[in-house]
Amino acid sequence: MSEFTFLHTMLRVRNLEESVAFYTNLLGMKELRRTEVPDGKYTLVFVGYGPETNNTVLELTYNWGVDSYEMGSFFGHLALGVPDIYATCETLRKAGVKISREPGPVKFGTTVIAFIEDPNGYKIELIERKPH
Repeated sequence: MSEFTFLHTMLRVRNLEESVAFYTNLLGMKELRRTEVPDGKYTLVFVGYGPETNNTVLELTYNWGVDSYEMGSFFGHLALGVPDIYATCETLRKAGVKISREPGPVKFGTTVIAFIEDPNGYKIELIERKPH
């Protein structure tokens, strides 16, 4: 048994409300908490699919007055499971979400995946997980 628990992943965002809307309205997460830090000139919003006590969540960090970041080459992507990847991608496409890799099997495999991008250009892999 590990002593470690995966708590969250942090992403810096250019427009906080646009990013919160993307993750809550389009990807179905809930805003869990929001912290304004005037002395540090930043705002933190935690979003996720369940309470932080037993779920890994996403921390969106908005540094006041910063509207652009360099996209680092070390960051890979976030991954979300979905029951019907084709329907999910079609719904997201209609909402204006960029689909950067259309749904289909991975090369040399059978798992069906797609990639989308959030408003900041972060890659999100969708992995089809059929309900049992």
